[in-house]
Amino acid sequence: MGWPLKSSSTSSSDRAVVIFSSIVLSLFTLGLFASIWNLPTPKTYRPPGLLSFHKSINLGVSGIDVSDNMGVSGIEYVDDDDDDINNSANDLDDELKLLHEEGMTIRDLGNNFGNSNLQAHKRYALSLIPQAKWPISIRDEDGDFEDVVHPGHRAKNHPDVIMAVPKMWIDDPVSIHQNKLMTRELAMKIGSCTVPDASGNFARGDSCPVDERTIYVAIASYRDYQCRDTVTSIFERAKHPDRIRVGVIDQIMDGEDIHCDAPYEPCSDNPEQMLCKYKNQLDILQVDPLLAVGPVFARHLGHRLYRGEYYYMQSDAHVTYANNWDVDIISQQEATKNEMAVLSTYLSNVEGALDEKGDSIKKGRPIMCDTGFEEGQHNKHLRHGTQPETAPSITGMPQLHPFWSAGFSFSRGHFVVNVPYDFYQPLIFQGEEISIAVRGFSIGYDFYAPEKSVCFHHYKEGSSENVAKRKKVPKFYDHNRIYAGAGIRSMSRMLAIIHMSTGLDPSKWDHTDEGKYGIGNVKFRSPEHFYEVFGIDVENKSNEGHLCDFVDTGEMHKLFTQYLRADGMGLDYSKIVYKFTDPRPGETDDDETDDAEE
Repeated sequence: MGWPLKSSSTSSSDRAVVIFSSIVLSLFTLGLFASIWNLPTPKTYRPPGLLSFHKSINLGVSGIDVSDNMGVSGIEYVDDDDDDINNSANDLDDELKLLHEEGMTIRDLGNNFGNSNLQAHKRYALSLIPQAKWPISIRDEDGDFEDVVHPGHRAKNHPDVIMAVPKMWIDDPVSIHQNKLMTRELAMKIGSCTVPDASGNFARGDSCPVDERTIYVAIASYRDYQCRDTVTSIFERAKHPDRIRVGVIDQIMDGEDIHCDAPYEPCSDNPEQMLCKYKNQLDILQVDPLLAVGPVFARHLGHRLYRGEYYYMQSDAHVTYANNWDVDIISQQEATKNEMAVLSTYLSNVEGALDEKGDSIKKGRPIMCDTGFEEGQHNKHLRHGTQPETAPSITGMPQLHPFWSAGFSFSRGHFVVNVPYDFYQPLIFQGEEISIAVRGFSIGYDFYAPEKSVCFHHYKEGSSENVAKRKKVPKFYDHNRIYAGAGIRSMSRMLAIIHMSTGLDPSKWDHTDEGKYGIGNVKFRSPEHFYEVFGIDVENKSNEGHLCDFVDTGEMHKLFTQYLRADGMGLDYSKIVYKFTDPRPGETDDDETDDAEE
């Protein structure tokens, strides 16, 4: 039977069917050719946790020659001569353009052919969730990494610099949240338990006992001598260290820096050291510091190490934990009764926060509410200032606040799946936090300040000894010249995605994987609604002052948390009709200060 012929009387639906069929055929042809093109080659061994260069290349940067003897982080030069594949992809693009002219998308076609069958969509999403396992490690996947073009060199149009990196546990977040509020049933399928049920299933949802729920901790470290102390603290002070797995992006210079998994003594001499005792629960992805392009890329790699744990935690590399931190933070998380809760805040200074036994003696806690627009990377973005640290006005549970912090974040594991760090934002430092907050809000997540701090930060302040040591730690921007200008393009992309850059020509920013790293489409959770509720004017790049009067006092918490959905899947913003305005216009707080240095 031949293909149906088009005629002037053909309906839009019929044309859509033809287009869809053509796309399927094009995809098949493209896949067949790609399969032939990528026939297996002799396996190259990559040491577990340590990637190696495939080929020597010159990056074309003065004074920098990347060669095999550097021995770090999976790099190779790629000649772009895949003409046949590119032609097939262009044909597919033509089909998609024609589809767009019909006013439909591929997802629309899927909906039509499935008769809007929600159960089919649910089954599809469930089928994409890998089987939960414990214990688990990326060392088990050695040889099954994927090659990606380094985002900094990509932004500079350098010859392709390829890194071999672990695959995402779930590659497409949209396939899971489907641009609507995730169902509780689906959420319960994400998250491993240390002990399986009678049928051998490790993904037991909330039937998994709290003390058996796994935790994945992601740490992005740049040449930081305190990284190994942070990891030691995580295992040593957890009540149930056997349920914890740590993934470190260790951006270090071999021969100069201390490896994050290097114990103080040989394990043969002292096997009880945390880095020896729990070495199988520690995954290290070592990266050459010349490839470091800021925390967003490093933390993206950290997200790639996630393997379906029940909880996800993000921490800086120079942090000390309190005793029983794991039990404490989970207890706080569960006290919200909100499956979409994310506990996140700037951390208090470690000095004076812990007693000799490692118990917290801190009475106050930071809460996120102080922000303002700042000029940078040829744009204006929101940058959070020093946050108030006071006794909690809400007790017995974490307190709702509007923002998210990169220095500490604790949530269910599906937060990583649904809101992955953007791969295409090299050289972003300021701005990453409002990006994650707005994207997370648009997908259904709510942010809380922990009532009690479970870990503390080593800032460049306090004792003269600590200041001297921290100031000697190198910074990723020490070699910014290699990627000069990349940050400007990244900032344009970041602000455009979260609708904070009004009037920006769409052709002026990179739309690659915009859906994957973009905003969600949960009703009443658009970026515009977020900005309206919290008094942020993206058009004039200004915001209402004294937001902390609304947040720190607990007024926001009391007003908003009454609208938690009955199934615990986040706050229902269709019922929250609020627009913050400055209660004290013209006044300036005496205690307003700049950020504490990291």
